[in-house]
Amino acid sequence: MKKVKILTDSCSDLSKELLEKYDIDYLRMNTVYNGITKPAELTWSEDEAHELYNIMRKGDRILTTQVPMDEFDRGFRKYLKEGFDIVYIGCSLKQSSSVNTGCVVAKKLMDEIPGSNIICIDSLNACLGEGIVAIEAAKFAATGKSADEVKDYVLKNRKTILEFCTVHSLDSLRRAGRVKGPAAFFGNLMGVKPIIIADKNGEQAAFKKVKGRQNSLKEIVSLLKESIVKPEQQTIYVVHADCSKEELDPFVELVKSEIPCKEIYTGYIGPIIGASIGPDAICVFGIGNEVTFAIGE
Repeated sequence: MKKVKILTDSCSDLSKELLEKYDIDYLRMNTVYNGITKPAELTWSEDEAHELYNIMRKGDRILTTQVPMDEFDRGFRKYLKEGFDIVYIGCSLKQSSSVNTGCVVAKKLMDEIPGSNIICIDSLNACLGEGIVAIEAAKFAATGKSADEVKDYVLKNRKTILEFCTVHSLDSLRRAGRVKGPAAFFGNLMGVKPIIIADKNGEQAAFKKVKGRQNSLKEIVSLLKESIVKPEQQTIYVVHADCSKEELDPFVELVKSEIPCKEIYTGYIGPIIGASIGPDAICVFGIGNEVTFAIGE
């Protein structure tokens, strides 16, 4: 039986540390700014993160693309040549069509290369929610499981990822078309902060609204505390869009004091998700009971 390589994409927000720890690779989406297209690297430096978020703080918009077909071809071929079966875990189809593109390229390569196996899966998540699905898949694959066994495991568990996120301003969500202009204006005016989750269908949208930044930070910790299962066995993941140390450190301490977890990981929201959600957003992730909430129901 062939070994399994887990691939994800730039929406997963896995840092260099996490990619190396779990032997995961990722396929690059792109950012577009001032007519210049760049690969959306997750192994970026703090200075590069500051630069991207400062562009947005000036009011400029950064555009993004899905994973290009040639990037899928490059990544898939690389690991097929190394003798792997591949499981690609992509951003929710509600937010990116990359999984569909991956399926097209995968079929072409499997027709071209006898005996190859490439499985493309919609994670029903984005940001580090997608990353956690990839991490759990990599841990499972490392126990000697086949690509089909990994697929079944992911499909069974992908709805157990808990995401709670809040933003500092609604401006970036407005520019990305996720919040209407008047709602963003009056929301900013009144200090309203949406609590954003990933629902059971992979939509990311406002679950509830809280007034004030500090209240929103407390609320996302409270919501995770209510929903997480066996936190003492888990890593809780905190990712942020260039928040200040003066805000981030107390937030991490709040998580520690409220949820008795094994450890807390902190990192950046990557360039693709960051381009939509904007500077100073902060998200907290864990694993719990299956998510049953759906936006609009």
